Amino acid sequence: MKVAVHRKRGDIDQLHVLKTYSQIEAAEWAGAWLSIYGRDGRGVNTKGYLWHVFSAGRYPCLSGAPAVDRYMAQAGTQFVVLPNDRNHAVLTDQLPDAEAVWSDYYVFPPNLSWTMALTHEAGWLGPYFAQHPDHARLDEENLRQVQKAKEIEAARSKGWLS
Repeated sequence: MKVAVHRKRGDIDQLHVLKTYSQIEAAEWAGAWLSIYGRDGRGVNTKGYLWHVFSAGRYPCLSGAPAVDRYMAQAGTQFVVLPNDRNHAVLTDQLPDAEAVWSDYYVFPPNLSWTMALTHEAGWLGPYFAQHPDHARLDEENLRQVQKAKEIEAARSKGWLS
């Protein structure tokens, strides 16, 4: 399935959706996200916007262009896209463009080794890029998955797999 993501510039990009999460599953993803990135969110309105943990300085992150640069350098085979409303989420095999908007949303691999928070306040507040406290180990998992996917694709191209 493909889902349209509207960009700020008005054009449309298509994401390949591997799975659509229910409202309950989206809330579980938000809870998992908050358990890592929102641990020190006391006094921060995360009910309004999860990314307030970053704008309030409660979790170390990059902001603005450096955040986008780090985000675009991420490798992985699957990414969760969680809109701030937490009513749904999708799993895709494509890193969404940092310019795409669902007003406010978060992108992260299923192991939450990093997150990108794209905000409606981009340029003033955000976007934000942050890493899990155990990022090095978790990112190794992501890179192993990328390598395995490359090996499978190479085998397919040689006709070894159908």
